[in-house]
Amino acid sequence: MFIQTEATPNPATLKFLPGKVVMEKGTADFRSADEAQASPLAARLFAIPGVTAVYFGYDFVTVTKEAQEWQHLKPAILGSIMEHFMSGQPVMGGAANLAEMTDEEGEFFDDGDETIVATIKELLETRVRPAVAQDGGDITFKGFRDGTVYLNMKGACSGCPSSTATLKHGVQNLLRHFVPEVQAVEAL
Repeated sequence: MFIQTEATPNPATLKFLPGKVVMEKGTADFRSADEAQASPLAARLFAIPGVTAVYFGYDFVTVTKEAQEWQHLKPAILGSIMEHFMSGQPVMGGAANLAEMTDEEGEFFDDGDETIVATIKELLETRVRPAVAQDGGDITFKGFRDGTVYLNMKGACSGCPSSTATLKHGVQNLLRHFVPEVQAVEAL
């Protein structure tokens, strides 16, 4: 098994491509070892000292680290991912529903804004999320109120130094262009 790695815009996060489907449907974001108990793979990765976050996309795993150098962590992470896929265990355990958030969970917007929200979601789905996934992350809609769009940043995007620029100059400008009601974009 050959696992490719790619740098992300976040220097503390590295993207691992195992050449297999990681999450057939949806994504999973783990911010602690306790959350990772829902996934045998995430639990295995959190067992490596220095791992602070794990994110699963369709065909990739992103891992965020503390201050250590990648040259010390990367071999252990590669070994853990390889061992997991060779073992035949599922990526998500029985508690998969707890870890996997659907796009509509906890959304908020006013009743009269359904059309605006549908347009925002379509733009995010077709233009923003594919580009962000290439960098090992994800952006999902959380809410729309008083002209402000609220988004969740996941994976490599969470805590990334360039995420503010991505939001303000990329996503905000795109949404303002197509949806005049959008005045600002904020990360939750």
